[in-house]
Amino acid sequence: MKLEFHHINYVSEDVDRLHDFYTNVLGLDDIPITSFPRPEAKDGKGYAGKIRFATDGAMQMHLAEKNLRVAFDNGEVINPVERGHIAFRTDDIAAFLALLDAKGIPYSDYGTAFAKEWHQVFFHDPEGNVIEVHQAVA
Repeated sequence: MKLEFHHINYVSEDVDRLHDFYTNVLGLDDIPITSFPRPEAKDGKGYAGKIRFATDGAMQMHLAEKNLRVAFDNGEVINPVERGHIAFRTDDIAAFLALLDAKGIPYSDYGTAFAKEWHQVFFHDPEGNVIEVHQAVA
């Protein structure tokens, strides 16, 4: 099972202001929203908040609208857009979930509720920081 850094997620009340800072002050490149197909949020499920993306060419920044109800609305415990998170990509999400289970680490499995092309799970490190691990899905 391979695991690599993928992105950092920051949340904000003003996503455009944050995106402007990272692109116009720090010089990161914009990644068009069309590069990230999202499922439609409906019946209170999913996430309809504004998202912008930036990159230095290797790592990505996902800048998302803060939403304190996402976990509750989706029947999960961990909220990835409350304080933000770091994210890793794996090539074997099933093996990674088995590892979390074996270590007794609780997680929220959002599947493809937020991104059509990624199976995402979220959990906490020992200090309470949110971590995402996802696998690209076809």
